[in-house]
Amino acid sequence: MTAVDGQETQAQLASAASSEVIIELNEVNKWFGSFHVLKDINLTVHKGERIVVCGPSGSGKSTLIRCINRLEEHQRGDIVVDGIILDKNLKNIDHIRSEVGMVFQSFNLFPHLSIIENLTLGPIWVRKVPKAEARDIAMSYLERVKIPEQAEKYPGQLSGGQQQRVAIARSLCMNPKIMLFDEPTSALDPEMIKEVLDVMVELATTGMTMIVVTHEMGFAKTIADRVIFMDEGDIVEQNEPNEFFNNPKSDRTKLFLSQILTH
Repeated sequence: MTAVDGQETQAQLASAASSEVIIELNEVNKWFGSFHVLKDINLTVHKGERIVVCGPSGSGKSTLIRCINRLEEHQRGDIVVDGIILDKNLKNIDHIRSEVGMVFQSFNLFPHLSIIENLTLGPIWVRKVPKAEARDIAMSYLERVKIPEQAEKYPGQLSGGQQQRVAIARSLCMNPKIMLFDEPTSALDPEMIKEVLDVMVELATTGMTMIVVTHEMGFAKTIADRVIFMDEGDIVEQNEPNEFFNNPKSDRTKLFLSQILTH
């Protein structure tokens, strides 16, 4: 039985979400040229909440989370992260990025740096953490993602699953308040997906605010407080997992689930 399949895991993952709002999107719109990729998105995320965003390719889900830390610039509406309005103010953008960790489909590790160097770079240069302390922090997170023995190796010497676990540890070394995951297992071989999902399930038990774009529906059922379905730039439906999977309201949601849950 895997962590993402186990029924007992759900009981362990009692939500740590509070009433405090940590992310708020109001009437957010985004265009790529003439393509309207996000259409009047309204979303409120509470501190400690775990949200899974799913939907077909091109639905806007990755763009949505990339707007939350200004990797993409929205053109209309308001995004507030940890009480700070995300606008053209570079100081605001830098502050929000320092509080928001992001894990991508590709691992984005520096190939010429060792694993420990990849992990300590941010804390040393951005957080101004002393080198020895940064190394201790990095080793503690490598322990947490269960690959401390890889510290002195280079990314090219690790499997894809190990590299993605390093990428998660690297984000955690910055002590973020929020973690965003953009399809973190989509580039992995099937046998490596479980090891990354297990790390994310463990992270969910710590009360970290998480927004995860994924097609891993077993993971969504296990960790999510809320599942959001997007299609054609809209949030079509959102609900707690049991209701979302067992009693979807929208025909678009029903069609998507019928396609993805049979594969």
